[in-house]
Amino acid sequence: MKFIIGRKREMTQIFKEDGTVVPVTLIEAGPAKVTDIKTMERDGYSSVQLGFGNRSEKNVAKAQRGQWKDMGLFEAVREFRTDEIGGLEIGATIDATTFEVGDIVDVTGVSKGKGFQGVVKRHGFHGQMKTHGTKDQLRMPGSIGATGPQRVFKGQRMPGRMGGERVTVKNLEVVEIRPQENIIAFKGAVPGSRNGLVLIQTAKQ
Repeated sequence: MKFIIGRKREMTQIFKEDGTVVPVTLIEAGPAKVTDIKTMERDGYSSVQLGFGNRSEKNVAKAQRGQWKDMGLFEAVREFRTDEIGGLEIGATIDATTFEVGDIVDVTGVSKGKGFQGVVKRHGFHGQMKTHGTKDQLRMPGSIGATGPQRVFKGQRMPGRMGGERVTVKNLEVVEIRPQENIIAFKGAVPGSRNGLVLIQTAKQ
């Protein structure tokens, strides 16, 4: 299993040799360091912990400084559950060359926050009629159910905060790899805004 932490850069397009245009998202993937390895015997589950980026020492707890020792001060540390640890060791570096063109991966990020939105934008409601005295009710949700229960049922689609959620886009194809820049180009869109952190791992079959 392949995995890495990255940072979303931008969307652009790549021209293939036959002239086909492919929309891609460029992600700065790594370099990331292995900060810890969890095993079934010791921890009850198997995973690899990666550290990515840099941050100032004042924002790092003493416990983390002791754990990371001379590896650096990381901006983000994330775990990837896997039984295929292979020859990885604490302190090892993982970069963009871990992946190959044609690999199929899942990318997880935090979607853009949209703030408090109404039902038309949040859930795709078509709104009310524009005639027959509708007046200022055009984008209103309408009835929210029977009056008998005297409560709002769980899961009722209503206005509320939109976006800012953990989202995973599955089965994206690796189109291009630029080892010198640690850039990987994925076909299609990736959740989140520019410079947002994303987790990349081999797609689950």
